[in-house]
Parts: sequence; structure tokens; C-alpha cells
Amino acid sequence: MKRLVAALFASLLLSTQSLAAHGVAQFGEPKYPAGFSHFDYVNPDAPKGGSVTLSLIAQHSSYDKFNPFNLKGKLAPGPLELMFETLTVNSLDEVNTQYGLLADDIKLAPDFTWVEFRINARARFNNGDPVTASDVKYAFDTLTSKQASPRFKSYFAEIKRLLIVDAQTVRFEFARPGRDLSFVAGSLPVFSPKWGLKPDGTRTPFADLRMEEPITSGPYRIDRANPLSITYRRDPAYWGHDIPTRRGGYNFDSVTYKLYKDTDTQVAALRSGDFDFFHETRMRYWCCQFIGERFEKGELIKEKVPNGSLSPMSGYILNLRQERFQDIRVRQALFLAYDWEWLNRMIFDNEFERQDSFFANSPLAAQGRPSGAELELLEPFRDQIPPAVFGPMVTLPRTDRPGGLRANLAKAMELLADAGWRNVDGVLRNGKGEPFTMEVTGGNGNVLLDAYYLNLTKLGVQLTRRVADPTVDRQKLRNFDYDFTAIALRKGRDPAPELWRNFNSADADIKGSENVAGVKSPVVDALLRALQDAQTPGQVQTAAQALDRVLMHSYYVLPWRYLKNHYLIYNHRLRRPTAVPGYFGPYEWLLAAWWDGTAGTQVTH
Repeated sequence: MKRLVAALFASLLLSTQSLAAHGVAQFGEPKYPAGFSHFDYVNPDAPKGGSVTLSLIAQHSSYDKFNPFNLKGKLAPGPLELMFETLTVNSLDEVNTQYGLLADDIKLAPDFTWVEFRINARARFNNGDPVTASDVKYAFDTLTSKQASPRFKSYFAEIKRLLIVDAQTVRFEFARPGRDLSFVAGSLPVFSPKWGLKPDGTRTPFADLRMEEPITSGPYRIDRANPLSITYRRDPAYWGHDIPTRRGGYNFDSVTYKLYKDTDTQVAALRSGDFDFFHETRMRYWCCQFIGERFEKGELIKEKVPNGSLSPMSGYILNLRQERFQDIRVRQALFLAYDWEWLNRMIFDNEFERQDSFFANSPLAAQGRPSGAELELLEPFRDQIPPAVFGPMVTLPRTDRPGGLRANLAKAMELLADAGWRNVDGVLRNGKGEPFTMEVTGGNGNVLLDAYYLNLTKLGVQLTRRVADPTVDRQKLRNFDYDFTAIALRKGRDPAPELWRNFNSADADIKGSENVAGVKSPVVDALLRALQDAQTPGQVQTAAQALDRVLMHSYYVLPWRYLKNHYLIYNHRLRRPTAVPGYFGPYEWLLAAWWDGTAGTQVTH
């Protein structure tokens, strides 16, 4: 009996101890063991050297700041990717597993209420200072203050506080138990408190930091910057070149971004060899523009690489803060006017798939009718969500059948009439005689939306076209001063944080937040919580599918498209390992694993 009690006590003691590890998987065990030397998708012997030039379209081909975190100004391309490091980093060949970057040890509470990170003693900022726990706290406090964009405070909202355990260790305490929150904490970008400190000891407020070079710990520093381009030089003193999560990556001695004023100029520059790597998403360019002598000679290579990961939602939204868009019948009617099949056939050469879910191209997408497990989540909200949620999953309207568009527009007119809007002499009006108006961006010649705008006018919508201006557009979105705009959710291994940022009710009225649509739904909030709180892959799938049904049946987003392949164009001198990771963005993969074949002897891995 004494032995049994002792065994039970030892088991209880063990269960309350934190779990120290080199890496943490959201579910299951990390693929890579302690002491691993490098990720499988990199060549650890890849030569360092050479260069790569990338491109970006920017208004006036310019930028006015290097600070990615404050609200004002236009960010230069590259600093987040090349200069700022986080406590942990995700591998590109696992669904969601974090490994140490600035941190070399991760200690996670067994009940997922806190996580500790020990900072690698070798970690250094680019001014030579060691990275310490106090620097981590400074970065966290700054990003969650009014000095930074409010989206960062929203992102880290569920971190209750950050404590300094010792000179090299920090503890993040969470507002709720959550498997996902160690990943949120681990993604904290760390920078030095000396960034913005002047020689005379005074300090430029963080919100006003613009062109001062960031003091960071990443592999690159700014080499040359002018209004048309920016070049980063690999730091020869970079502290982390041989740690497991960096070995074989960030191989280019210099990375340059060139800025172009429009798409046609950018495409012409690529054909002439002005930059080295491009990810194309416009099939009319892929099929018909990327041709010529350099392609024929093999100087420029076109390659399709499978995109096997979840495709986040992209499409268009209506501003739910506007009264006329709050009726679900109005939103559904306006979405019925979108002729996806024509666009895909005529513009995209049928290369795209329609985005029919917030979790497209993954098992998380809802299908058919709700399962029993989904119904357990949905039933408490039956009187707060559209009845259609409890039936089959949304089937997006099609126009690739005779009379398809006409039938969709007729259905749209019925829905608008039910909502109190009737077409009177070609103008859609409510019972007070007020016209239904929409301000849209872009003049004639917007090939992606002109056909849709024409169909809206057939319904009687009065369109006001405003000439696109990126600076004005950004300001209007920050102030929620718009009617109709595009949206594209960022890709993430764990979709919960991104969906929370874009759809939680608390942020709907905070200007500058990422809840641009203005969704205020306690049901969506509850299902987002269920997704965040899921303890097994099965629970993740159930919560995601239930949430998918509610979001899709609420017609918050007019879905657009996704690609099953990455369409890459690159200079023949660029090399990559044969192994292709399963979860990556093309530019992320380029920096994490590619190299310049002219920089040294190519080593096959």
C-alpha cells in the first residue's frame, strides 16, 4: 500500500512538472529530435555567397520607413523577413511545430497556462550586445503599447503578462489554457531597446521610428537604401549561422528588392532579367507573358511546385458597419452577381480553384451536413445563426450552365426585395426611396472586377468609382471608411490566431485592427474559442468545420480563388534542394533553403 501511495504521489508530481524541450508540436511529438543538426529540406553544405534580387509593386516606387510595427508610413520590403528574429520558428515540413531560434530551450506547462523560453547565450544583436530576457520584455511591452499598431496588441491579447525569470529566461503567462499560445508567444519579434536611442541619450519615440536602422538579431543588415530599391547584406558576425534552425539557410550574401510602379513594368523587368525570382498568381501572365529569348535559352526557368497546405480565405468583403450591408439577404444577393466561372475561364486559364471554405485544400473544410460532434457545438446557438447552417454546406452559385448568370441575378433580385430593396426604373431603392449605393475602387479597366460591377448595376446598385490610391486606401481601411474591398487572410499552420484577428467582436470597433469587415458575432467568438481550446486533432477538425459553416452561411466574405500549385519563375543560377517541404510560402522557402549556384561548388543533398 505504501508503495502504491508513493507511486501515485510520484506520478502526480511528475504530471505537474513543466515539460522542457528543444521543440514543441501542437499535437503529438516533434519530427526532429533533440540535437538535430538541420531541417531535412535544406542543404547544410549549401555555399554562402552570391545574390538574389526580388521585386515589389509600390506606389511611386518608394517607402518611408524600416519599422514594421508602428502605424504610420509605408514599410520598406524585407526587414521582417531578413532582420527581425523571433523566439521560435516553425519547420516547413510539419503542420505546426516550433523549434528554438533565439530561444534554445522551451519549457511548457502541462496544463498549457504558461511557457518559458531560455535565450541562447550566443544570441547577439547587430550592434554586438547580447540578447537578454529584459530585451524580450521590452519588445513585448512595446508591441502591446500604444506606440505600435493595434493589431499587435490584439495578436498578443491572450498573453496575460511576461515575467523575467532570470537574465536569460522569460515566462509568458496566458489568459487561458491553450496549446496554441506557446506558438503565439514564440512568434514575438525581438529588438533592442537601443533602437531609437540618440547619441545625446535622448530617444525617438517608437511610434516615430522611421528610417533609423533597426537593431535586431537577424542574419542581414541594411546595406543600401534608395527610393527605388533596398539591398540587405548578410552580416558576417551573425550569431546563428550554424544553429539547427538556421543551418543551410539564408545563403545569399546580398538580397535586393526592386520596386516597380505597376504590374506591366514588373513583368517587363522580369523578362529582361532585372530580378531573379517571382511567384506568379495571375494565369494570364503565366501562360502568355513569360515568354521570349531568356526563357527559350533556359536563363529563366518556369516551374510548378505543389501547394499541399491549407489555403486561407481570400476574396471581397462588405463593411458590416454600414446599415444596408447588415442584412444577410443583401450580402447573399450581392455575392450572387459574381461570375466566377467566366473570370476563371477568360482571365485565369482555368488554373484556379474557387475558394469554397475558410480552410480550403485541407481536412478542416466543412462538407455535407454537420456531424454529431459539430451539432454539439452549434445547437446552443440555433436561434442566433442562419437555419441553413444546420443543412448542407454552402454550394457557391455557378454560371457555367445555360442561363446560369441570369438565374443568379433573378435570385438576387428576390433576396433584395425580401430585404426591402426594389428595382424602380433601374435603380435599387428602399421603402423611403433612397438608392442603394456602393463606393468601389478602380476605374474602368479593372479586369478582375469590371464584370462584377456591371452585374451589380443590372441589379440597380448605384456605383461610385474612386480612383485607386494605395495611401488613401490604407487610411480608409484603418478608419473603416469603405463599402467594398478585398481581403486576403495570411497563411498559418494554426489558422486560429489569424481568424481571431480578423473576426473577433472585440476588435470590430478598434480602428487599425484587422477585423476590417466589422464582424460582431458572439457565435463566431465562441467557435473561435473552441478552435483555440481544442485538445486533439479531432477537436480541431470539429471546431473548424462548425466555424466554417457559420462563416460561409453568413456571407461575410465573397470567396475568390486559390492555386493548387506554386507557379515559380527564377534565374537558372539559383539552386534548391530536391526535397520540397509541405508547408511554405515561396519567398519564405527561397530564403530558408535556396542558394546562388555561382557562389561555390554545388552540393547535392
